[in-house]
Amino acid sequence: MNLNIRLQLSIMMFLQFFVWGTWYVTMSTYLLEIGFDGVNVGAAYSTVNWGAIVAPVFIGMIADRFFAAEKLMIALHLIGGIILWVVPSITEPGPFFWVMLLYAFCYMPTLALANAICFHQMNEPGKQFPGIRVLGTAGWIAAGLVIGILLPEILGSSIENTALPFKIGAVTSIILGLYSFMLPKTPPKAAETKVTIRDVLGLDALELMKDRSFAIFIISSLLISIPLAFYYSFTNGFLNEMGMENTAAKMTFGQASEVIFMLLIPFFFVRLGVKKMLIIGMLAWAVRYILFAYGNNEELVFMYYIGILLHGVCYDFFFVTGQIYVDEAAPKRIQASAQGFITVVTYGLGMLIGSWSSGIVVDHYTQTVGDSSLRLWTSIWWVPAIMAIGITILFALLFKEKQIDREAAVANA
Repeated sequence: MNLNIRLQLSIMMFLQFFVWGTWYVTMSTYLLEIGFDGVNVGAAYSTVNWGAIVAPVFIGMIADRFFAAEKLMIALHLIGGIILWVVPSITEPGPFFWVMLLYAFCYMPTLALANAICFHQMNEPGKQFPGIRVLGTAGWIAAGLVIGILLPEILGSSIENTALPFKIGAVTSIILGLYSFMLPKTPPKAAETKVTIRDVLGLDALELMKDRSFAIFIISSLLISIPLAFYYSFTNGFLNEMGMENTAAKMTFGQASEVIFMLLIPFFFVRLGVKKMLIIGMLAWAVRYILFAYGNNEELVFMYYIGILLHGVCYDFFFVTGQIYVDEAAPKRIQASAQGFITVVTYGLGMLIGSWSSGIVVDHYTQTVGDSSLRLWTSIWWVPAIMAIGITILFALLFKEKQIDREAAVANA
């Protein structure tokens, strides 16, 4: 892969996640500001999870068989940008949900398309892809810094409770759509192959559920994704209500932590193994929520920062370790199917349930005081904390780790 192609792919990956990072983090703050209740905020975030379920079907049944990946990137980002530009003009929960769902159906498939374009150009994906994929994390961080620091400095006030992040995301999406005309050609890879929904959703991996430990892992992954959704759906709104400034920028500390712990995964995996790392990852979610419950924006503000920085442990120790475990547990013939299955279970079904249930919990602990709403955040955060603790205990008691070559497992994954 020559330097010019590497630069093209790096810019694509940066813009891909910059688009998502502009609006996703601050959407709860904006929706609470315009009067949405918790259920409707959760519903808005669930559109991404619906998109995660539909995306593999779209990619497997349509994109891989009929269209070049770069052409789909052009169409989906241009259409998605137009939809995202329209989103702020919709202030009723029902229409807002359906328009965001339409946008999610455009955006979520582009995550896989961007990866496909990268892999098609690489002769050594294991060595070449991480250096390009990290530009995606950089794009997300850059979006947080623009929304949280740069524009507030220029405009003189925070924009996190405004519709401007959607507009920025829309413009960036259109820019990426136009930029995609310059991307390397990536023809459909399965034009002559018969593909079924069972294939693209990874349902062949269901045979692995006969193994008790694998079944416990899958069930735990599904359940832990429910409290996970509380963080994505409501952290920005919570921190803004607590009076933190430049919240979107400060939340990018979590992505920086994610990069650091990603690099440390091999070190910890060889020494701790699958079970201990998964347990640490799940407990980290509980610790984060307890820190949020009892911190404040004054002398205990450090608790908020620790909660944000725990994102690297929360995400990498569970999800990345989980991917390594799945890669090791699945026979070669269904490894890809197994990875697709765990993605649908977590990012799709688990976080879908979590997005909706988090809204219900927030509404349950919201009191009306005059014309304003008072959210009892300590009680709210204890709900996902207790869920995470309970799931961790069950996992620790029921999951049996098989002895494997840990260094080989990391290298293979």
